[in-house]
Amino acid sequence: MPTPRLASTLLFALSLTASAEPAISGERVRLRGSLDNSRAKFEQGKRGRVAFMGGSITEMDGYRPMVSDILKKRFPETAFDFVNAGIASTCSTTGAFRFASEVLAGGAPDLLFVEFAVNDDQDAAHTRTECVRGLEGIVRQALRANPEMDIVVTYFVNEGMLKTLQDGGTPLPVDAHEAVAKHYALSTIHLGSEVAAEITDGKLTWQQYGGTHPAPFGNALAARMIDELFTRAWAAPIAEAVALPPPLDPLNYEAGRFLDPKLAQSKSGWTLDVPDWKSLAGDKRSRFTSIPIFSATEPGAEATLEFEGTAVGAYLVAGPDAGIVEASVDGAAPRAVNLFHNHSRGLHYPRTVMFGTDLAPGKHSLTIRIAADTKSAGHAARIMQFVAN
Repeated sequence: MPTPRLASTLLFALSLTASAEPAISGERVRLRGSLDNSRAKFEQGKRGRVAFMGGSITEMDGYRPMVSDILKKRFPETAFDFVNAGIASTCSTTGAFRFASEVLAGGAPDLLFVEFAVNDDQDAAHTRTECVRGLEGIVRQALRANPEMDIVVTYFVNEGMLKTLQDGGTPLPVDAHEAVAKHYALSTIHLGSEVAAEITDGKLTWQQYGGTHPAPFGNALAARMIDELFTRAWAAPIAEAVALPPPLDPLNYEAGRFLDPKLAQSKSGWTLDVPDWKSLAGDKRSRFTSIPIFSATEPGAEATLEFEGTAVGAYLVAGPDAGIVEASVDGAAPRAVNLFHNHSRGLHYPRTVMFGTDLAPGKHSLTIRIAADTKSAGHAARIMQFVAN
């Protein structure tokens, strides 16, 4: 009986050798600019750093290791460093704020893969503006760190997005991310459109694909589309790099970064330590249970943070007892921010909330206070990192 990883590999190999499969439409494997900068590093430098950023679809044993295998097969003499920057449940906003510490800290990649369409839809329920600011923030940070970095954006799909595609529409996050991709001439993989077309044509079922978290079959389809992109991109001579264009949204999160919660000042009721997770209701993810967290659980608890930039928020875990925070920037009227999420009912759920955006550039002061009102079983706020742009 093959292991799940071996079964995945076998299915993937079969998908690559099935010569009868039709070519993917050029509109679904969309080459913009070139991927020649990473190609030159792989072919000539014999070294390559490749990063994958996204949610659980990236974190899981899915398309990411398959694409890594493709690259190793195409460049057998190249020493690769593969970075898995996938964290389940996170959206492009969180991605923009964790990009510096989780992708760039080990060195700027030569090739970057990004997927956030599904989580921007079903987890964050982002507006179009939020989708643009998150992805554009990632892209601009990436290209400022390495102007020659090649970037590929893949649009995975959930059932709601699938229905929109089958009805002839474009899911909101895909439309927003595509605007960013066009602006920066980024290549894109329209996996959701391919899945919708194949289901409509009777060549595939949603069950075969595997659902929101694709089965090996669905991940192999994504990897095959990316491999086809490589074939198209690397068939032509190497082209020159293109300069970074002006931003699509000037308030995108290109200066997005984490701010250590040690920088915050507790006026009352806040502590910085590892919570007693065993005493708290709800499931926990192990990556979050051993780190110090800036926490408060009682109404009226107040803290301040000095920061510089145009936006401020927090990367936190919101469980069954997640409360409401009243946030004020520079003494303005407090804004109520509900930390509780639909997924918080049974899970301490990682998410990024914004306390202030569209601020004037410069230094600011944030005040947060736990509200007396709540939409959950408690009033808790558990902040892993403050974020600023």
